[in-house]
Amino acid sequence: MNTRNYETTPARRVAFLGLGVMGYPMAGHLARAGHHVTVYNRTAARAGAWCAEHGAATASPVSHAATPRQAAHGADLVFCCVGNDDDLRSVVLGVDGAFAGMKAGAVLVDHTTASANVARELYAIAKTKGLHFIDAPVSGGQAGAQNGVLTVMCGGDLAAFEAAQAVTMAFSKAVTYLGASGAGQLAKMVNQICIAGLVQGLAEAIAFGEQAGLDMNQVLDVIGKGAAQSWQMDNRGKTMVAGKFDFGFAVDWMRKDLGLVLDEARRNGARLPVTALVDQFYADVQQMGGQRWDTSSLIKRLK
Repeated sequence: MNTRNYETTPARRVAFLGLGVMGYPMAGHLARAGHHVTVYNRTAARAGAWCAEHGAATASPVSHAATPRQAAHGADLVFCCVGNDDDLRSVVLGVDGAFAGMKAGAVLVDHTTASANVARELYAIAKTKGLHFIDAPVSGGQAGAQNGVLTVMCGGDLAAFEAAQAVTMAFSKAVTYLGASGAGQLAKMVNQICIAGLVQGLAEAIAFGEQAGLDMNQVLDVIGKGAAQSWQMDNRGKTMVAGKFDFGFAVDWMRKDLGLVLDEARRNGARLPVTALVDQFYADVQQMGGQRWDTSSLIKRLK
């Protein structure tokens, strides 16, 4: 049962585009917070299922639309969470895209992990239409979305961020403004660089300890109280020991994100030797059939 406590925020008309493993629960938190939510999903049956579930569970009006344009019509805020740059353009631009249906002054808050370039592109197009665009990728994974405790990293105009922040807190524990358009996506890239190195280090440590004959569950309990402690160790260490890799954020998604990181690094001149290496290790996991295993499956390469 969801026990999320929602702060009192005046009800708003909102749309949510994309009901994947992240968007489905995020949109649900908006409905439970009292907002009037219209959803769009490429597979219409999933949007219908979302409405059936949340229409019965909340007192808020919920509905689904056949196109992003229809979903966005009349909304104060339009939220989006899709797969990649091309998916994002497909739901935002064109005659049936969200921009075509949004009213003047409305804000589109994009939670897709995408490139900084597409964020700046859509920000500029929004400006020409009297609209606002915030790039707002999230960290926290499927569990964070379900529990309403995501961390949101935002780029764009400060006034537009402030207009969206309180409503975004329905599914977040922190919503932070980081600067001009693209800053949110760049911050998410920093996040993924950190995760990649940490998971590889944890995988090597566990594999080393097991090869040395140690009880790695006991060792993780001990070192988790010291300088080696991390979220990855606390939440994935023992499941790595147990060989369980079904915790949400898939290897395919991580490779997509690291591709964005490495593309950006080629543009800005950053040197990322460890990140590039770990990206290739994830390619090995894909070759092992682990496309949908979660990112902690790096340890499979070492056994």
